[in-house]
Amino acid sequence: MTTYQRIVLASRPTAEVQPDNFRLETAEIPAIKDGELLVRNQYLSLDPYMRGRMSANKSYAAPQALDETMIGGTVGVVLESKHAKFAVGDTVVGTLGWAEVAVTDGTMLRKVDTTHIPASAYLGAVGMPGMTAWYGLNQIMAPKAGETVVVSAASGAVGSVVGQLAKLKGCRVVGIAGGAEKCAYVVEELGFDACVDYKAGNLEADLAAATPDGIDAIYENVGGAIFDAALARTNAFGRVAVCGWIAGYNGEPTQLDNARFILTNRLTVRGFIVSEQPEFWPQGLAELATLVATGKLKFRESVADGLASAPDAFIGLLKGRNFGKQLVKLG
Repeated sequence: MTTYQRIVLASRPTAEVQPDNFRLETAEIPAIKDGELLVRNQYLSLDPYMRGRMSANKSYAAPQALDETMIGGTVGVVLESKHAKFAVGDTVVGTLGWAEVAVTDGTMLRKVDTTHIPASAYLGAVGMPGMTAWYGLNQIMAPKAGETVVVSAASGAVGSVVGQLAKLKGCRVVGIAGGAEKCAYVVEELGFDACVDYKAGNLEADLAAATPDGIDAIYENVGGAIFDAALARTNAFGRVAVCGWIAGYNGEPTQLDNARFILTNRLTVRGFIVSEQPEFWPQGLAELATLVATGKLKFRESVADGLASAPDAFIGLLKGRNFGKQLVKLG
């Protein structure tokens, strides 16, 4: 194999992401130098944060460069190595982007054990999404047994882990998800106490019925009307971990009519970026790995086949078409 395929950002979306914002290219595989390794990516992670990086607007990280390989988490196998810490055959997790192979100097790359945990899980429940869930729950929401926790996008890669971790702490856990099938999964498979289908058209009333004692902590992935409904149900001194704002990723207005409850209920509201908390990753990943390996933490994956399918799968993710963690199988 002397060439590989990659997907680059061809243009910046002005509203919703379109297929022509991406371009599939064939490139030569470069020779590795001392201190480098060549990785064959097996799975690519698709995540909502990528939408923000496609924009040139100011954010917590630099924009994705045009005509360069799209950013993305990957898990793969080392094909060649001139790096002291990595050997041929090692399974490695990194951020090598939307590409079949990549040359890296090993920065931000880690070896993982696939004996008891499938490789793909290191991009989900035992990877960045799992850590995002773990950090927001434990370091910001800090729920106590018996408290009510609400999780939006509850069937997704992050929300599904948040809810299960909260249940292990003895909380009453209420999810919010789109559609009866996702809500059934959240309750019957993941063990949430209830799940509100926001697509059913009765968000406020259904959320009130599911949270008779109010809400003590919110894990917010969506923003907009869903966050607004949850704010109105909060108890005094509630905590809110703001992880995502997918309702506004395409520039749509996301008005909050109930922001006054931040004051009247003396809420603690904190947004966070999990990559900025490296000191917590060893502990969090170790706990998540144990839970997955012992079957105490369940996860579901939507897998698109082949690199060329990534743009459509990503657009589907932003529209909620995926069920669980969205991956692309590269080979």
